[in-house]
Amino acid sequence: MNTLAPEELKAQADSLWADIQARQPLKPADRAKIPVQPMPSQPADVRRHNIQEVALGYSESQALVEANRCLQCANSPCEGGCPVKLPIRQFVGAIAKGDFDGAIGLIKTSSLLPAVCGRVCPQESQCQKFCTMGKLHKDISKSVSIGNLERYVADRERLSGKAAVPNVAAPTGKRVAVIGSGPGSLACAADVRRAGHEVTIFEAFHKFGGVMVYGIPEFRLPKSIVAAEVEMLRRMGVELIPNFLVGRSCSLLDLLEKEGYDAIYIGTGAGLPHFMGIEGEQLVGVFSANEYLTRANLMRAYERGKAATPIPESKNVAVLGGGNVAMDAARTALRLGAENVHLIYRRSMQEIPARAEEVAHAQEEGIQFHLLRNAKRILGDEKGLVSGIECLCYELGEPDASGRRSPVAVPGSEYVLDVDTVIVAIGSGSNPLIRQTTPGLEFDAKGRIVCDDKCRTSLPRVFAGGDIVLGSATVIKAMGQGRVAAAAINELLK
Repeated sequence: MNTLAPEELKAQADSLWADIQARQPLKPADRAKIPVQPMPSQPADVRRHNIQEVALGYSESQALVEANRCLQCANSPCEGGCPVKLPIRQFVGAIAKGDFDGAIGLIKTSSLLPAVCGRVCPQESQCQKFCTMGKLHKDISKSVSIGNLERYVADRERLSGKAAVPNVAAPTGKRVAVIGSGPGSLACAADVRRAGHEVTIFEAFHKFGGVMVYGIPEFRLPKSIVAAEVEMLRRMGVELIPNFLVGRSCSLLDLLEKEGYDAIYIGTGAGLPHFMGIEGEQLVGVFSANEYLTRANLMRAYERGKAATPIPESKNVAVLGGGNVAMDAARTALRLGAENVHLIYRRSMQEIPARAEEVAHAQEEGIQFHLLRNAKRILGDEKGLVSGIECLCYELGEPDASGRRSPVAVPGSEYVLDVDTVIVAIGSGSNPLIRQTTPGLEFDAKGRIVCDDKCRTSLPRVFAGGDIVLGSATVIKAMGQGRVAAAAINELLK
């Protein structure tokens, strides 16, 4: 990870950019020699005590240098790894020429959430995984930093105050209801609205953005950025209704039959937490990651003395899990004042599912990793408060169905960690409310809505996408499904 100050990185990039300009036109071999531009960030010893964004964004010269690493491959292999099919080769090429307005315009033909995606998408397993530059160096970390470039032009436009409202077709008289306001829902709403249909988003919470506001911490994704992206939809004419719980405030079928909507998209996510089913999970001081992060992010628990739903102060915290949510919970606990945060994961670092950047940031900030370990039971005191966690050691056996090596318990290897808080971050499922109140809507054994390849459900005129269909996935995959569903809705309503 980068250890240089932003000023030093900018100075280096200024020099590189002057050299690149002097050597135009560049040959592929010249581009291959340009070094990857690191992301400027807050120092670890500073950021662990605040909730401000860790990554600070490229300078203009860094963006220009990084974009000039792109080989402009004719077959654009990177685009095949993008769930929303961004015109990557074209927008990176525009940045390389200094055409930042053109670059953001190209991105917005496919996505209205570039500042979000540039920050939280797992580019290393999507677009950058297929980058020719990374393959040339036999090192994915040397791929063109597509996400950082997307973020740069999105931030540049937002900070200029001149973000253009996308064109909307003439009114069609058709009405579409979107349930939930997470990334898939926002992507669907944008594309349906562009086609001229009236769109209403119904959100159960008092703020819009779904997992982007209640799940992803401020230090990874500032809420002001999500708010700006939501505001763009409002400026396009999308109606947004908060505090509306479909299944309670109104049934899904009533939206069609009584309220007169011509189609519905369900994007309610996967917000029902999973627990391990071990002894002690009922103790005071045990949280699901969903609750912990919602209190911290949506309810602003970090504002000690002001938050309406504060989180009790913890000294020693154990987080169970190894995904991005586990990293978010662990790093949030640190910022809420924990002295020690232990992350317990039953496989090795090679199998850990969290993004490499998030793992590295957690390690830099002092999160203590207990790998090849898992919780056996949670211990409590006479008052019913968490007092410790008993862990069991594991070793890796044969690969499981996912291809990852299965952990095998080591008999007699138990040990106890003294903790006062346990956060369970092992995944989540779908809230059963819509299932319970919508007869005829088909679900699978895991409680996910069953859809075809165009996101059509078992009910006519009802579509679904994102985590409610995929299970816990990523922001960009949800957006990809939202766009697929929007295309199908627009075709239906022609």
